[in-house]
Parts: sequence; C-alpha cells; structure tokens
Amino acid sequence: MAKMVINGVSFTAESSRTLLENLEHQGIQTEYQCRDGHCGACQCQLNSGSVQYRKAPLAYVRQGQVLTCCAIATSDVDLTIAEAKLPLKLTG
Repeated sequence: MAKMVINGVSFTAESSRTLLENLEHQGIQTEYQCRDGHCGACQCQLNSGSVQYRKAPLAYVRQGQVLTCCAIATSDVDLTIAEAKLPLKLTG
C-alpha cells in the first residue's frame, strides 16, 4: 500500500495496481489511450516518490514525468495530472 496524491488530494493505493488502475478505482478520470506504455497519452508530472514499470514503455517519457498506464508506485507518490477529473469523494 502506498499513498497517492493527485493534484493535492490523497488516497491509499494498492501496490499491485498500476497508477492508472488506482486512479480508476477511485473514480478519477484521466487521459489514456493504451495500457502498456505505447502512446504516452497518460504522461503526467511526478512531483515526488518513485515508480517502476512492469516493462519498459515504448513511449518517450520526459525527465520528471511518468506514464500512469504502466507504472506501479514503489513509494508514496505525488502527481500533477492536468486534465484529471476528481470525484466529489474518494474512498480512501
């Protein structure tokens, strides 16, 4: 379990899920086109924390950025996702 902070709002994330799967579990809508790091549509700012990829993404990932579709948090993470739509209440 790790703490995820998205645009200043925090919740507990399952370490077995990708960042995107954790966002979806919380009802947070965000941009993505694939689920395996091919397109880069889900790229967002990693403000703090660390992640690892299940397999190396094919999309170019800029310094200080992360792909939510295929990254797993290895510590608490703080992300800025410009187009994220947060629900009124998170579950954890």
